[in-house]
Amino acid sequence: MAEMNLLQAINNALDIAMAGNDKVICFGEDVGVFGGVFRATSHLQEKYGRERCFNTPLVEQGIIGFANGLAAQGSIPVAEIQFADYIFPAFDQIVNEAAKFRYRSGNLFNVGGLTIRTPYGGGIAGGLYHSQSPEAYFAHTPGLKIVVPRNPHQAKGLLLAAIRDPNPVLFFEPKRIYRAAVGEVPEEDYELPLGQAEILKEGEDITLLAWGAQMGYLEKAAALAEKEGISCEVIDLRSILPWDIDTLARSVMKTGRLLISHEAPLTGGFAGEIAATIQERCFLYLESPITRVTGLDTPFPLVLEKEYLPDHLKIFEAIKHSVNY
Repeated sequence: MAEMNLLQAINNALDIAMAGNDKVICFGEDVGVFGGVFRATSHLQEKYGRERCFNTPLVEQGIIGFANGLAAQGSIPVAEIQFADYIFPAFDQIVNEAAKFRYRSGNLFNVGGLTIRTPYGGGIAGGLYHSQSPEAYFAHTPGLKIVVPRNPHQAKGLLLAAIRDPNPVLFFEPKRIYRAAVGEVPEEDYELPLGQAEILKEGEDITLLAWGAQMGYLEKAAALAEKEGISCEVIDLRSILPWDIDTLARSVMKTGRLLISHEAPLTGGFAGEIAATIQERCFLYLESPITRVTGLDTPFPLVLEKEYLPDHLKIFEAIKHSVNY
């Protein structure tokens, strides 16, 4: 075991993947010599050469179009979009090409080796264009997988699984905790299952669900609720697509209540899809309406970032409201 922050765990996963398979190639804006804006790919070019870790032009559509071509020819590209806010120029290549490549040919050819890494979310005073959480846009697209780790151990295991998964995977990295999240990580190669949620804490009164950096707020809120005598079950969804309906439904049938939290705006956020599905599955077990604690339906504000983010205090108040409904 070694102590790593989330960035180091991602770098370690990329190192292991590249060492184990010479078809794994990393590229994106500034990922070569500088290791990217956050240094997630530091020293990989030195170790594996310019042919396997290199800079691209500042053209997101071109990055993913190039990645699709590589994957279609048998390479295993790990493409970085420097900020998730700038993934939208590549939207067509992701949802109309990568997600559909396998289906257009009846699986005669595919781009299943493709992984797209990108940092998402607020908390770094990034303002309008460096703070967004766009996971819900892609969750509407069959043919993709979407993964969001919460800590270094999860980041390494989930990223290695994503790189080796036979489907194109979007890997959203919570940049707010890139260096803040530190933990013990196995130095050896390991994978964690995609599409499977993890129960971090069992409880009886309410189920709390989130993913990525939001898990930290969820755990703090659960601790506050425990002091009020409220027993919380805490679940990390981990994979947005596919998402683990069965684990969550079993939990809600036990607790009778569900609170979902994410940084993205309320309207059209993935919490709405979760709420609809659980309402269908667990209607007769619910003791109160399903609660959503999310970002606001506004562009991400710079000076009001703390007011915008759904923190542990907002979640705690929502827990009390749900339990006392």
